[in-house]
Amino acid sequence: MRVQYIHLHHTDSTNRYVAQADMPPNADLLVVDADYQTAGRGQGTNTWEGAEGCNLLFSVLYYPQRVQANRQYILSMAGALALHDALSTFPDTMPYAGDFSLKWPNDVYYRHSKVSGTLIQTSLHQQSVRRCIWGVGLNVNQQSFHSDAPNPLSLCTIVGHEIDRRLLLGHIVDALVRRLSQVDDGEYDTVSTDYLKVLYRREGWHVYRDVDGQFTARISGVREDGTLLLEDTAGRIRTYAFKEVEYVIKQ
Repeated sequence: MRVQYIHLHHTDSTNRYVAQADMPPNADLLVVDADYQTAGRGQGTNTWEGAEGCNLLFSVLYYPQRVQANRQYILSMAGALALHDALSTFPDTMPYAGDFSLKWPNDVYYRHSKVSGTLIQTSLHQQSVRRCIWGVGLNVNQQSFHSDAPNPLSLCTIVGHEIDRRLLLGHIVDALVRRLSQVDDGEYDTVSTDYLKVLYRREGWHVYRDVDGQFTARISGVREDGTLLLEDTAGRIRTYAFKEVEYVIKQ
């Protein structure tokens, strides 16, 4: 898979930049990263805090070959897994591999703290996904955070020293190429199984909150469309789309 990189010093949003771009000739992936974003976004109405020149702020443009619209969550899983794969095998962070997990739907966690978030945008044509954009914010070398985000953490805080962002970005893109190759080859079961294996709170009973209040449940699974399945203590299976349930996390 051929990759084209574009590096920007400043931009309002790498996702916006990529959304207005065309795939370069002789490229299968376009990766645009920036030292600083003035309007970086998270999921929904969230913003992404990032000190200039400290973190990885990048977006990836890809045209899937044969992903049906009703199974597009496979692209979210593949992107999240690529980040998890990369952090679990990158020399600086590999000693901490067992403490990285994926918090549904696609955040990367270190123990109970968030190190990365992804905003994914897809465009459909008829019944298939025509275009996919991943916008990733990964806390790398930022020492302190000032937003109201509840539990941010940077990789340098974990490992005790600064990390080469360019090397890490290349490692992540290599991992993404491998996961997208699985998607292109129709290996959805492999991607889904690997995703479930590394889910945050994949084992045991934990506290959650929905519109009716707090409850205790365990993860039962994730549907093809991304719906989270939780089994509560009464044996009832509760289903949630994104933003319909909150993880109650005690630091």
